[in-house]
Formats: sequence, structure tokens, C-alpha cells
Amino acid sequence: MCGNNMSVPLLAEAVTVSGTQKETAAVIFLHGLGDTGHGWADSLTGIRLPHVKFICPHAPKIPVTLNMRALMPAWFDLMGLSPDSPEDEAGIKKAAENIKAIIEHEARNGIPPHRIIIGGFSQGGALSLYTALTCQHQLAGVVALSCWLPLHRSFPSASSGNKNIPILQCHGEMDMMVPAQFGAMTAEKLKYIVNPQMVTFKTYPGVQHSSCPEEMLAVREFIEKYLPRI
Repeated sequence: MCGNNMSVPLLAEAVTVSGTQKETAAVIFLHGLGDTGHGWADSLTGIRLPHVKFICPHAPKIPVTLNMRALMPAWFDLMGLSPDSPEDEAGIKKAAENIKAIIEHEARNGIPPHRIIIGGFSQGGALSLYTALTCQHQLAGVVALSCWLPLHRSFPSASSGNKNIPILQCHGEMDMMVPAQFGAMTAEKLKYIVNPQMVTFKTYPGVQHSSCPEEMLAVREFIEKYLPRI
């Protein structure tokens, strides 16, 4: 490996689940508000593929307006969790640039963008959608769990124009934190940004703001389909 992780701040501390064979693809997975990369590394280990590396960075600790300005890991500030809540535009854009820096680092070290899936849960899923849609590179796909599209009013004009990016969006039907209706609205919006047939929206009965085995199986199948062994 050439390249210095220290030049990409989020990579220096990130949890990496290595492949068991030569790594020819990568999944960058972003955790939710208040969590760390460790929170998803175990779940992803359970669905890993031998040729795929999983990178789970940690969000920096910042004051979060939604939680009375408490300091916690967050990719950007949150003022509310409804489609018309004010948004931290500068923070979202800065966070997306930090994730794009990981993509560039992987590209320099032998895994090209078209062999990278970006994904995440809740706020991390939101950032993965925004990052992928504004990235100059065509990525292999997006896994967006229990989330929404940040700065949705800026699309489709904010999009980099990559219309053929596969998106797997999953949501628990009993989610009280980010209601499934918000997820459904996001899926409809995405169909105006990318080719509609590229968007898959799955819901899971009885599931709250969390994941479930059926969802993780769908994630694994998506990764197998769009990051096949080469």
C-alpha cells in the first residue's frame, strides 16, 4: 500500500474490515448520529465478501442542535428530522468532501471509484446519498438505510449527472425517528435525479429505527451484484 492515511483525517481512525483475499472493491459505510464506526463493523463483518474491504469511519464530535447542542459524533448538525426542517448546508457539504477524500485515497491505492459502494445508516445514509449524487466519479452504488436526502431542494441541479448509479434504500415501517413516509418521499425524489429503474426501495414490517437480518441480506445481495469478483 502506498499513500498515507494521515492525509485523509477520517481514514486515520477508521475501522477497516479487511477482505480475506486480494481486495478489488470497497464499501465505505457511515454510522448514524451518536454512534461510531465500530457500531456497524460487526454487522458488516457478518455479510463480508472475500474480495471487498469495508471502511467504517468515525464522525467527529460536534454540538447537535436537535439534542440541545450536546456534543456527540455527527457528520453534520441536525436541526430537525422532517422534510421542511432547516439544514446545515455548510456542514453537509464539508462532510461530503471528507468522504470524497476517502474515495480519492482508495482510487490512488488501487480501488477505482466504479468499484466502491458508499452506504450508511440514518444520518450516515443521508450523507452517503448526498456524497454519491454530487461525486464527480460514477460509484458502484449506494446503500441508504433508514434515511433521507439532505438538501433535497437543491436537486436535481446539484447532481453531478451520474444517472446510472444503483441505489438500495431500506426502511423500517415502524421507524418513529425517521418515518418510513420520509423514506418513501426520498425514493420518489431520487427517481427524478437518477434513472428510476436504478432506485430500489424496500420496507420492513415491525422494524423501528434499526436494521434487521432481512435488510442485511438485501445489502449483501446488492454488494454481490454491483461489486462482483473480478
